[in-house]
Amino acid sequence: MNDPTNPNRRSLLKGAALFAGGTLAATLIPSERARAQKTPQSAVAYQETPNNGQKCADCNFFQPPHSCMVVDGNINPDGWCKLFTPKAKK
Repeated sequence: MNDPTNPNRRSLLKGAALFAGGTLAATLIPSERARAQKTPQSAVAYQETPNNGQKCADCNFFQPPHSCMVVDGNINPDGWCKLFTPKAKK
């Protein structure tokens, strides 16, 4: 009954489920390196001053006191870049 050259339906389904689960887990769990990479300031036109009333302190990505989730380097709370995304109103 257990002929390794002729797998049964249950073995095939089990193998397919394990493969699909492993593939899904590998794509959903980002690598530490991918999470650590941030965009250089020059690539997003970062500047130390606000732009039309928009400033980093009001951006969803800003992390006080001087950091950003997506832009690398020291970030001035009064600065601005092209990735500015306003914080959601509470």
